[in-house]
Amino acid sequence: MAEPTPPAPPQAISKQFSQPIHQAGGGLPSFEDVKVKQIQPQVLPYLQKIFENHAGPNKTWSKADIIEFLHRVQADRVTDPSGDIATQDELDFDGFIRYMSSSAANVHGELPDVDLTWPMNSYYISSSHNTYLTGNQLSSDSNADAYKAVLLRGCRCVEVDVWDGDESDSERSSVDSSSDEEAREKRTIRKNSRKEKIASKIPDSITDRLDQTSIGRRLASKLKSPDNTAPDAATTTTTTTTTTITAGADNGAGAGAGAVAPGQDTLATPLTKIPSPSGSIVEPRVLHGYTLTKEVSFRQVCEAIRKDAFTVTDLPLIVSLEVHCNHQQQGVMVDIMNETWAGLLVENPTGETTALPPPGDLRGKILVKVKYVPPKKEAKAADSSDGLPNDTQSSGATTKASKPPKIIETLSALGIFTRGVSFKSLTQPEAKMSTHIFSLSESTVADVHDENAQALFDHNRHYMMRTYPSGMRVTSSNLDPQVFWRKGIQIVALNWQKWDEGMMLNEGMFAGSGGFVLKPVGYRGRKPIAAPAHDVNPAKEPPTTQSSPNLAGATASGNTALAPAPEGAAPSAPSPGTTASAVSLPLGTEPTIAHQTVDLKITVFAAQNLPLPNSDDKVSGFRPYLKVELHTEPPHVLLKQENVKAKEGEYKAKTKVNKDKTIHPDFKGEVLSVATKVKHVVPELAFVRFLIKDDEIGRDDLAAWACVRLDRLKSGYRWVHLFNREGQVSGGAVLVFVEKVLS
Repeated sequence: MAEPTPPAPPQAISKQFSQPIHQAGGGLPSFEDVKVKQIQPQVLPYLQKIFENHAGPNKTWSKADIIEFLHRVQADRVTDPSGDIATQDELDFDGFIRYMSSSAANVHGELPDVDLTWPMNSYYISSSHNTYLTGNQLSSDSNADAYKAVLLRGCRCVEVDVWDGDESDSERSSVDSSSDEEAREKRTIRKNSRKEKIASKIPDSITDRLDQTSIGRRLASKLKSPDNTAPDAATTTTTTTTTTITAGADNGAGAGAGAVAPGQDTLATPLTKIPSPSGSIVEPRVLHGYTLTKEVSFRQVCEAIRKDAFTVTDLPLIVSLEVHCNHQQQGVMVDIMNETWAGLLVENPTGETTALPPPGDLRGKILVKVKYVPPKKEAKAADSSDGLPNDTQSSGATTKASKPPKIIETLSALGIFTRGVSFKSLTQPEAKMSTHIFSLSESTVADVHDENAQALFDHNRHYMMRTYPSGMRVTSSNLDPQVFWRKGIQIVALNWQKWDEGMMLNEGMFAGSGGFVLKPVGYRGRKPIAAPAHDVNPAKEPPTTQSSPNLAGATASGNTALAPAPEGAAPSAPSPGTTASAVSLPLGTEPTIAHQTVDLKITVFAAQNLPLPNSDDKVSGFRPYLKVELHTEPPHVLLKQENVKAKEGEYKAKTKVNKDKTIHPDFKGEVLSVATKVKHVVPELAFVRFLIKDDEIGRDDLAAWACVRLDRLKSGYRWVHLFNREGQVSGGAVLVFVEKVLS
């Protein structure tokens, strides 16, 4: 008998925008609108039993039965998801199957319309780290298509590492045929010199660790083997001379980002490039510096961003620039961005910026995050008031010449609401500048948190911060984003090319949001009484605001009708995923965080159409089980007050292994007690992961998964729709009964 063929990923389902296949990441709709196309025989008996348990003698449900089921069993509050049966006077089994096959039965609750009227620092933003890379951090390719991939998956902050362009890019199109060989020799010399430079920069401690990995061994072979086309030593001696040029008034007499400091090894700094003899302009390139990652041109990256920046959402896009170029190349960067992103770049606001604009006012706009350099007049004013007495300043004492800025003013000026500032401390003067943004590595965040957790949290209530994975994560593994969201950090950059727990949690946070999620009450500051007159995009209609403040972080989602409650029923629970709008508080006070206690129990009936862990796996070797994890931890203010043992994913349970070797396993209604009386939970920052794994000798391979934010996890009889291990919609689903109690 032939083995059943695992289902192919179905077409994506999107609310406003479309794409061929939906891949998880963070921002796009996940499974709110996904339906079950066919119910397998292993699942059908459970649905039959559920229906019969609530049916009357005539094998149908009355209107009272329907309302009772929706309210007391499914805990549904609004009629939109279940409207078809909520208005019926009678329901037979076929009608019940239609309901259970619809999106109304999804375990992932819909996200209501997000209030986009708060300042931008009040949101978590779906973000990518080293976006240009297609694989590991040391030797993978850089590709403009990587930007398309993350943008189509809902990312709203991408990163671009920009370096001086290679003269050979110009040479390829400008030299005549007689000099082709010489140009190739020059490129070969530069390539081998780069290899030697990289090898010399890697510490022995890291080299020893890399030697034990496949990536490290491949890297070592590349570093040790010279290019086969390298010319002989005599040729090398005569062709390695490099000419350096000045870049006009902005280059600071050669002391800019591309200049070599006194006593510095010239190989440690990218060489300044010169235009080719034909006058062709050398353009900057994008790559991971001092590694063997392949490059892509900065122009190609900008074009890719323009093409898909607003394909799936019109919410603002932040482009985070890491600039390693000399001043002349920075000028080229500015020209390329102004040309490629014409009409998309956010404009300077009228008047002083005292608070960041809301994302709803920045629709269809690109925000450039780049290192901030005060304008010359502002810088001179700062120099003249450096805290010294006036008589000391004018005493004729020799003053130290000011160091030219590494970033030219025209490039820095593009950073309007996202001005990158080098982090020194949370008390440095720039930390009170409303438009500043600190970028800290995960280890630096940990250090700052250990030193003063409350100061870190308070800063992030009112100002922007970005964090990114450690440079030691050479395989592109990810940090745990929820740890940093709980510290109030808005931009937690992840390696989107790597499928791991971090990306699953990112999907759980941002699914259906368009990439912007309003922070819970207590994690954001007070809403400005009057919105600042930024006037950055006056053509756009202001979004509809929500009302009905609720300190628990939940309000009704607007234009939805309530199903009639059964007589004597307790008030319905708030709709999943809703968030509070402005909270009325005494002047000068901050909203407090609303903690809850959670009990979570899940009954697992059966699954269908499960994908296999690998495309070449056989169903005959598939032994699936379901593991459920609750990811939560106490907020930072409790860490030093209690000896809390709970860690990310510590609350977990799993079913027995199904030994039928099928992609439609019957789990026989096994009950999983995932969490009991877990305290200090913020539902908007807690996540439930469903993992289908293959029981094997050694490590169990992941076959499929889903991740749902706790406040969006729906109670009752539900389908858990699954992604495959590559983050694509799989068609697989698990029928469960969810018992969730928040108190």
